[in-house]
Formats: sequence, C-alpha cells, structure tokens
Amino acid sequence: MTMTTENLSAAEADKDIVATTEDAQLDAVKPGLQYGGTESQWQLIRARFRRHRLARVSLWIMAVFAIVAIFAEFLAPKDPHDVQARYTYAPPQALHFIDRDADGWRIKPYVYDYKVEVEAESLRRVFRIDETKKIYVRFFAEGFEYKLFGLIPMNRHLIGPEKKRKPLFLIGSDRLGRDMLSRLIYGTRISLSVGLIGVSMSLFLGVLIGGLAGFYGGLFDAATQRVIEFLRSLPTIPLWMGLSAAMPRDWSPLQIYFAITLILSLLGWTELARVVRGRFLALKSEDYVSAALYDGASHVRVVLRHMVPAFTSHIITAASLAIPGMILAETALSFLGLGLQAPVISWGVLLQEAQNIRVLATAPWLLAPGLAIIVAVLAMNFIGDGLRDAADPYTH
Repeated sequence: MTMTTENLSAAEADKDIVATTEDAQLDAVKPGLQYGGTESQWQLIRARFRRHRLARVSLWIMAVFAIVAIFAEFLAPKDPHDVQARYTYAPPQALHFIDRDADGWRIKPYVYDYKVEVEAESLRRVFRIDETKKIYVRFFAEGFEYKLFGLIPMNRHLIGPEKKRKPLFLIGSDRLGRDMLSRLIYGTRISLSVGLIGVSMSLFLGVLIGGLAGFYGGLFDAATQRVIEFLRSLPTIPLWMGLSAAMPRDWSPLQIYFAITLILSLLGWTELARVVRGRFLALKSEDYVSAALYDGASHVRVVLRHMVPAFTSHIITAASLAIPGMILAETALSFLGLGLQAPVISWGVLLQEAQNIRVLATAPWLLAPGLAIIVAVLAMNFIGDGLRDAADPYTH
C-alpha cells in the first residue's frame, strides 16, 4: 500500500513537471505567433532588415530626403529664383542661437551681416563677415508666397530673416546671388522624382516583358532576349546624349522633364526584365503553379495570385538598387547640359556652375549638390543591400 502511494505521488510530480514545462514553452512563444507556428516570409524579411544597421540608418536618411522634397516650399528660406546681384558668390553665414545684449544672454537666432571689400590688385569683391551687425532670424517667418501641395496658399517658412530683403545664405549663394540652400532643397524634389518615376516605369516594363518571356517562352522569349542584349551592348552615355540632343529646343521645362524620365526608363528596364524572366522560369515548374493550372485557373490569375507574390521582395530590392542609377543618369545629363535646363532646378543643373576650377577655388559651397548626390546614392545602395540580404532569409 505504501508503495502504491509513493508511485502515485511520483506520477503526480511528473505531471506537474510536464505541465510546468509546457506552460514555460507557451510563455516563451513570441506575441503574434501561435504555439508551434513559424514566422511568415515578410516577418523574417523585416526582422533581418532591422539587423542591417547601415540599411536602417539609410532608410531614415532617405525619409529626411523625402520630407525635404515634399515640403520644399516651406523649408526653403528664400525664393530659389530670387536674384540679388550684390550678393554674388556670398559665403555661408553661420547660424547662432545664443545672443548677448545689454539685458544679458537670450536665445534668439541670428547671423552676422556681410561687409564688402575690393582687392587692390584684382579689383575683385570679397565678402567678409561683419560681426558688428546682426541679422536676426526667426522660425515660421514670412517670406515669398507659394501653394503648399499646389493647393494651400501660404507665405510662412520654417526659417527666415525678420526683414525679408536681408541676406540669409546659410550655405552661400551662386553667381546671381540666389540662395544655394533654397535651390538645393528644390533640386531634391526634381532629382528624386526623376529616379522614382523612372524606376516605376522601368519596373512596369521589366515585370511585364520579363514575365511574359519567362512564362510563355518560345519565340517571344528568344526575341526579347536578343532585344535586351542589343540594348545592353549600346554605350550608355553616348546613347543618352544622342536621345537628349534629339529633343526639340522649343519644348517647355515640363516636357523636357518627362522626356528625360521616359528616356531613362526605356533604357533601364532590361536588367529587371532578366531578373523577372529567370524567376518565372524557376517558378512555373513548381508544383503549386502546375496544380493551379490543372485546376483551371487562368494564366493571369496564376501569375498575379501565385507567381508574382513569390518574388515581390526581389522586385522591391531590384527597384531600390536601380534608383541610384537613375539619379546619377539625370545628374550626368543635366551636368553636361543635355538634360534638364534652367529655370528647372535639379542637382545636376546646380552642378553646372561647379565646372570652373577658378570658381570652385573661391566658392567651394557650389559643390553642395554633389554631396547631396553622394549621400542619397549611398543611402539607396545600403537600403538595396539590406533588402537583398533580407529577401531570402530562409537561406541563412
């Protein structure tokens, strides 16, 4: 009898241990996942992307660029087309936040005014910072009028001088005395939009043509591959120059903008088409695709419902890696005078003034658009690398 009681006690203890172990396992399951389940592909991609530190930082950088592009009118302290001839090639003014007067210290932003001196030998005007004169700056200052998002009339800007006509050149001015910071902000919108719109058009063409070639194969696939090989064998820069030079000179800046975007997208779809074709060739032999076809599903449904979602992450990765190329292409064409032209403001147009070494020696701030290009291109490349590493998390 004693033996039986001891056995029962041992059995109950074992049950308690098993129950405790199962409770611990249930408690250890991450929120949002069922016990015994696995993470989805997008959850794995997101988790792996978060571990890519450079990609995460780059994503925040590109978010800042996007905000600058969207709110360019509000963020620009001055009208980017406003000419002030007396401030030609004015150097940058440092922004100070702590002011000292007879009443003591106070927080009031200001910059120092300029004083102009003429060199005796070259008779060249030289700007000096005059620390005896202060130009007070205020946030949400009144300035030039604009329409936010093209709809809301406004005249408030994030920062500006208390007196509108006072000089405020935080990163200097150009040869016509226009504010470089305001022009750089406006150029962000044009340059990034060319990359995004061009890649979107290339994405559509690449997925459509590459998908048809990979899914149906045969003569269409062979013809498509020959066209892609021909386009990729052409020298890129001379081809861009030839197509740009063929545009009529009486076109408006808007027409030239869309023409440049169209040219870049028509020549940039080939790489994505090859990637999509390869994925379609691999996927169409999968069991679930064959089962859908045997079940009577249409080709459109099979492609959109079963095949495209299987490699959407790869498409996003390819698109993110293609955007820097579009930005550099627009910059190169505009820098050479074959792309966008003034009065349109883009990073490439702004860099046209930086072609003269003598000018750069006296006004190195004209290279600011080049720095913006480097940061944007590196950020997009790091984002693409992060997405590429995260796109196939099951292989790691």
